[in-house]
Amino acid sequence: MLYPKNLEEKLGFDKLREILKDKCNGEVGRSYVDKMRFTSDERFIRQRAAQVDECVRIYASGESFPHSGFIDVSNFLDKSEIINAFLLEEELFDLKTALSTLKECLQFFNACDPTLYPELVKISENIEFNPMILSQIDMILDDKGKIRDNASPELVSIRQQLNKQLNSLRSKTASVLQSMKKSGYAKDDAKPTLREGRIVVPVPAEHKRHVTGFVHDASSTGQTVYIEPQELLDLNNSIKDLELRERQEVIRILTEITNKIRPEVPGLKKGNNYLGIIDFINAKAKFAIQQESIKPEIVNEPLIAWYHVAHPILLYSFTEQGRKDEVVRQKIELDEERGRLLLISGPNAGGKSIAMQTVALVQYMFQCGMLVPMMEGSKMGVFTDIMMDYGDDQSLENDLSTYSSHLTNMKAMLTKGSETSLILIDEFGSGTEPELGGVIAESILDEMNHKKMWGVITTHYANLKFFAEKQVGLQNGAMRYDVDNLKPLYKLEQGQPGSSFALEIAQKIGLPKKVLNVARNKAGRKKINMEELLRNLETEKKELHQKNQEIKRLEQKLKSSVEKYDKQSIELNNKKAKIMNKAREEAQKVLDTANKKIELTIKEIKEAKADKEKTKQLRQNIENFRNSNQPSKKNQKPEEEVYEVIGGTIVIGDAVRVKGQSTIGEVAALSSREAEILVGELRTKVKLNRLERISKKAFRKEVREKHSSNSASSNLTQKRIDFNTQLDLRGKRAEEVMYDLDDFMDSAIMLGETEVRIVHGKGTGALREVVRNHLKSFRGIKNISDDHPDRGGAGVTVITLR
Repeated sequence: MLYPKNLEEKLGFDKLREILKDKCNGEVGRSYVDKMRFTSDERFIRQRAAQVDECVRIYASGESFPHSGFIDVSNFLDKSEIINAFLLEEELFDLKTALSTLKECLQFFNACDPTLYPELVKISENIEFNPMILSQIDMILDDKGKIRDNASPELVSIRQQLNKQLNSLRSKTASVLQSMKKSGYAKDDAKPTLREGRIVVPVPAEHKRHVTGFVHDASSTGQTVYIEPQELLDLNNSIKDLELRERQEVIRILTEITNKIRPEVPGLKKGNNYLGIIDFINAKAKFAIQQESIKPEIVNEPLIAWYHVAHPILLYSFTEQGRKDEVVRQKIELDEERGRLLLISGPNAGGKSIAMQTVALVQYMFQCGMLVPMMEGSKMGVFTDIMMDYGDDQSLENDLSTYSSHLTNMKAMLTKGSETSLILIDEFGSGTEPELGGVIAESILDEMNHKKMWGVITTHYANLKFFAEKQVGLQNGAMRYDVDNLKPLYKLEQGQPGSSFALEIAQKIGLPKKVLNVARNKAGRKKINMEELLRNLETEKKELHQKNQEIKRLEQKLKSSVEKYDKQSIELNNKKAKIMNKAREEAQKVLDTANKKIELTIKEIKEAKADKEKTKQLRQNIENFRNSNQPSKKNQKPEEEVYEVIGGTIVIGDAVRVKGQSTIGEVAALSSREAEILVGELRTKVKLNRLERISKKAFRKEVREKHSSNSASSNLTQKRIDFNTQLDLRGKRAEEVMYDLDDFMDSAIMLGETEVRIVHGKGTGALREVVRNHLKSFRGIKNISDDHPDRGGAGVTVITLR
């Protein structure tokens, strides 16, 4: 059971319903949001959660599945059942959109692996749809929802005649108006306009008797009248007649297609209801994605083991404001071992009520078939009842005070609650004299624990904290608090009670010390000691948390360094192995060639019978071969550059070199024994006896060469950093587009980009055509295509570069 009757309003679930309705496309989907109800049927909960989870996974996969177009067409289908009735163009267009969405959904689930999305496939199994109806509608209706010119031979003929007559009317009107301007009966800037569907021309009131025709209207001042000249009467009449014939033919076509739809209405109504269900599931999936919600492990018994859970409405509000990361997430665990009833204490405005509401709302929305905002690995049990005491329910009508209303709620919980009930109580025991209120609250808590109820209770009463500490089935919890700055951290910590920090807050506000000392004496030593203990625990916990964070940071740094070392070691070993292999191959080639050369030489010596001149020549050939295989001087390490040492006393501004090294720099400051020198952008101190003066000319040359090399490299690096792979051309003219497009594509090709995007919008398609025609002039393009429909579709051109 749910208690009280307005539980949804107290939880804020009514706001969640409105959010889901906004995410639905049609009224059928919204009606299912209204029908959403709390249930303790574990099978039903699993089924509903699985449906939403499967829809989320379809989103994540990027597969082509409709997420819009779920239009409610039930009224149009009802209208189609009436004999001689016909659907209007806009009604028929909505029906076409809905049927197209229905066709896409059914095709998707018929084609997919049924084991991937079993629950959604199951919903689709009994839906029948005749695709011929959609084809027939498509034959007469264009993509803008208008009857096609070729919908019937008669309509083709009528519209051809109508266009011909309209062209004649425009030509005739221009001729008549030009004649009237020459005669001075119309102003030079006069233009034809429409009145009652007929072409008329504006004429100054003083010349209206000079123009033969029919007066249709006059301006508000009466200075201009709108006359249909006699020369245009027959053409206007002819056009009116053709427009009437056109309308009659359109009605005939619409009536004919409506007659074809009528026998299919029963099946189409089932399809419309199916679209509403998919729309409803889709809305829950969109909300789940926005909240990063999951389908937790479901346990068919009371249990709460939630990690990184957030209050759904608070999370939604902060997400809309762009402050999603500011939401404090909680770890909440209720079980037989830790305790079924959690007693949360802590300072006012510290987040106790939000933590309690989080448990209530998350459990409620889960048992309504929604996914929940928590981390993977969380477990959710199932409760038969959710009962709540929150807010001030005093009633003048029933003569109930605040405390009486609280006791009434406690009575309902004790009477109707059981070991599968989840109870939520805010400010337990408040509203009456503290000592008696605390004693009564302790007795109620004892009975609830005896009945093995589950729940979260917030309180300030010390006796309840002591009681929870001693009883099996109960556990304390505290809202974390920054003791140094006296600021709440809104983080729940289970396992110990929290302090109200009343005296500390009073001291910070500036209450007189005398008043605070009297308060301490009245509170008693036992109470003060407990508060001090809780405060010290909070301080120690803060310090421990900081140390843990520092340890984690150092561990991460160490891990990163080890990974970097391992990576570099592997790369070095790989390079070493490659160099060694290459050297062995080259050495083997040289050895093979040398052996062949020696064998050939021996052979020739034998054939020459040891002739001295011939032997000498062959030895010289071998020596030449040996020299030719010596390492090339080009590959040898260049000699260290020699700078001209000019000697003398070193002063500020001199160019100097560190003796025995190639390091050069400029003297920036001097002391009796040391000089401060600038080496590039570095500043360092070196003893004077280790420095020697060098030629400034050589020094400047070296600096210029280094600067030139670094500048070219940094310019290219900066260009790569500044380059954006998306070019937005919306709102620009064609001549502007050419220059921007050339610069963008040249940079993309030069920087070696593989894919870039050009945003031009859909509009009339003119800008898109200009862009794509111009792109044909670039050789480095591999492919040109529209973007994914969810990311702009035909309004964005995606270019793949070679």
